[in-house]
Amino acid sequence: MKNAAMPAGSASAMIDKRIEELGDWRGKTLARIRELIKEVDPEVVEEWKWRGTPVWSHAGIICTGETYKSIVKMTFAKGAALKDPAHLFNSSLDGNVRRAIDIRQDEKINEAALKTLIRAAVALNLEKKQSG
Repeated sequence: MKNAAMPAGSASAMIDKRIEELGDWRGKTLARIRELIKEVDPEVVEEWKWRGTPVWSHAGIICTGETYKSIVKMTFAKGAALKDPAHLFNSSLDGNVRRAIDIRQDEKINEAALKTLIRAAVALNLEKKQSG
């Protein structure tokens, strides 16, 4: 499937399918992340890119939700530009643009801090869109 040709509803269905296929803590974690993103931004667009990566966008990419054997990784496209007072970012810290949060099994997500980061990422995208 080509990324550009996939309707938004299909991307959401692919994310549903990924969560179901995982069937373990990673699926539950990805589902919870998705819920939090939608709570913060009801206008978020779900995409399915790069051969199977859930992506959430609003005026640009907010973050991705990658799943690996031992982690669920949320990569914020412009994470280096975001304030992170709760120090959620714990991966991809050396880059100039992206930042990521690696969530391991049995780790509790600081949901309030994560929602703040998501809000900031959306605001940054909207700000860049208006000034660009």
